[in-house]
Order: sequence, then structure tokens, then C-alpha cells
Amino acid sequence: MKKLKFNASNMGALMVLIVLIIAMSIINSSFLSRANLVNVMQQITVNALIASGMTIVVLTGGIDLSVGSVMAISGLVMGKLMQNGANALVAILAGLAIGILIGLINGILVAQFKLQPMIATLGTMQIARGITLTLAQGRTISGFPQGFRWIGNVTFLSIPVQVILMVSIYISIFYLLKYRKLGRYIYSIGGNEESTRLSGINVTKYKITAYVICGFNAAIAAIIYCAKLNSAVPTAGEGYEMDAVASTVIGGTSLLGGFGSIWGTLMGAMIIGIIKNGLNLMGVSAYLQKVVIGVILLIAVLVDSFRMRTMSKKK
Repeated sequence: MKKLKFNASNMGALMVLIVLIIAMSIINSSFLSRANLVNVMQQITVNALIASGMTIVVLTGGIDLSVGSVMAISGLVMGKLMQNGANALVAILAGLAIGILIGLINGILVAQFKLQPMIATLGTMQIARGITLTLAQGRTISGFPQGFRWIGNVTFLSIPVQVILMVSIYISIFYLLKYRKLGRYIYSIGGNEESTRLSGINVTKYKITAYVICGFNAAIAAIIYCAKLNSAVPTAGEGYEMDAVASTVIGGTSLLGGFGSIWGTLMGAMIIGIIKNGLNLMGVSAYLQKVVIGVILLIAVLVDSFRMRTMSKKK
């Protein structure tokens, strides 16, 4: 399916984002303060990174429910290594390798063994979470070296390094999706997998690549998460897969695949972040916030379903 530079779904997400910013600034005058805006960007970084990988998988017509568990196990592995005296760089590389490995397993299960993406990644989600809890024995690992902690706490030109890293990842993915054959094939697979296969494209290879990128991005999110908290929490990432899916769908990427953009996902992550921030400023409980996000996700899915039916009728 053809990629659009700025489609209607992007415009819809942008309009919602603008309305939210205006509404929150009216409700609470401190919302537009520099400190709060920086805080919002820091809050969305982890979800935005996970959602960026999720977007690539969803564009192929799949889904990855293991991203939260991947984040947790990658963080734990990094924490264990640093706790035992390993260099921060070695620990980071090991964490990234874990993300890539689980992404590879997910890709093989989906593309090679033809398992349903939801079932395959639900299985790896449980396995990764179980291994994480077993290795951690329910305990949090903390006290990382300064060379690791700076990733989540240092600023450059008054901009948090974690935000710079997040934007860099989004620019890289935008480049891959728009200017490289990987992007063309991912859109094509999501649009019509059988036609793509018949045209001679190695569908298995590119679907596996999509899941590998998703696992890699979840591991990057783990680095920032652990660096910010100065700890590796075995329960980290629980429920993050839903926020990632919500960001992706709210941003206009179709759950059927073949349609959407990475910038839409970033706007989706910002919408969720602003809603959570605004609800926090208003003193709304975290439990009710989950209800709000769930309702928004359902609305986004309904809009996506309506849009795809409309597009099908026009063909």
C-alpha cells in the first residue's frame, strides 16, 4: 500500500494533540511550563521507543505482546552484569542482544512456523517474564555505575539525552521506512502478503527483521528505564505492550497492516503521555487513568476499522 507523506490519520492525531495541549493548559496553568513539558517528554520516552518497534511489526499485519517482558529481562540482564562488576558498555550490549534474540524467536515463530502473532508473542511474553522473575527472585537490582546512569539523567543543551536518543531512533526508522527497500517491503507485506511473496520478495526474511527491530527497540527502552530509576525491576514493563499498541493505533497505523507512519506513532505516544500528565495534575488515580487509556484505545480501533472499510469500498 502506498505510503503517504502526511495522511488523514496523521492529521487526526495532530489535531487531537493540539486540542489536548490547549485543553490541559486551560485546566492547569502549569501544564505549559518548561519544567512540565520536559517532564512529559521524559515520561513518554520509554513508551515511544517500544511503540516505534511495535509500529514496524503492526505495519506487517502482526503484533508483539512480548515487548514489556523483553524490556524487563533486558534490564535485569544488564543489572545482573553490572552488579557482578561488568563494564556498563558490556552490560548494555548484552541487554540489546537479549532484545534481538527474543525478537528473532518471535519472528521465526510467526514467519517461519506460521503461528498467529498474538499467540506466539503471548507465549514468549510469559516465558521471558517467568525467566526474569526467576533470575531476580523477586528482588530489585540497584546501584549502577555513573557511566550508565547518565543516559537517563543527563541533559545536552537543556534537552534530556533520553529524549535525544528517542528522536534519533524515530528519524532512523522514518529513513528505513521511506527510503530503504526494507520499508517498502514491510508496507507491501502488510498490504497484501501473498502478492508480495508472488512478486519474489522474501517475506519470511523481512517479517523476521520487523520483529528483531521491535525487540531491539524494547531493549533500548530498558536501558533508559533502568538508567532513570538506577535499578532493574523484575516487574518492569507490565502493561507496556498495551500502551505501545495504543500509541500505534491512535497515531493512525492500521492493525490490519500496510497503512500508517512512524510520526503518527510519536504523536500517539505524546497524546497518551499528555493525558496521563494532565490526569496526574488533576489528581486522578492511576487506576482510573487505565480506564481512560482503554477507552481511547477502543475508540482508535473503531476509527481504524471504519477507515479501512471506507478505503476498501473506494477500491
